[in-house]
Amino acid sequence: MVGGGLAAPARASMLRQVGLSLPEAMQAVGYHTMAVVSHLALEANAGFAQGFDHFDKAEKLPVDTVVAAADPADYDALVLPGGVINPDILRTSEGAMAFVAAFFEQGKPVGAICHGPWSLVETGVVTGRTVTSWPSLRTDIENAGGTWKNEELVIDRGLFTSRKPADLPAFCRKLVEEVAEGRHAEQREAAKAAR
Repeated sequence: MVGGGLAAPARASMLRQVGLSLPEAMQAVGYHTMAVVSHLALEANAGFAQGFDHFDKAEKLPVDTVVAAADPADYDALVLPGGVINPDILRTSEGAMAFVAAFFEQGKPVGAICHGPWSLVETGVVTGRTVTSWPSLRTDIENAGGTWKNEELVIDRGLFTSRKPADLPAFCRKLVEEVAEGRHAEQREAAKAAR
């Protein structure tokens, strides 16, 4: 068994573009003993995505492939990291939002932290779900038909969300657990109901 009770490494994709929150991306990647974390971006950016620590440029992280060339069926889970810039750019991309929606339609685990839940709002999958996020997203989530809670970790039928980098230990433990559990039929049903 590999960390979290997995028989073999799983594949989790981390969808990001320029401006992702470096602490969130790095700590989630630190849990990669349980999963091969594939880094996707909207477009090739010389093979990297610029990380940020709040508003300051930080490390550049490698990009393995672009969304247009990726198939959600090849991954076991999806992680939507935060930062303000990254999720704001991603939610304007039809291709990225189709990629996100596919994980819900296939019943696969999805984790979103900080501003990452903007993609949940944009795809419509937050409707009827309970989530958390950075506090400034509360109104967006509620206007989209979701319920917002100010908690470290909120779990709803294969979707798990957290508020901020301080919540990363709980978020990453849940990532390992959710990937070990695999697909969630109730995730698919919630996605159908939201449409």
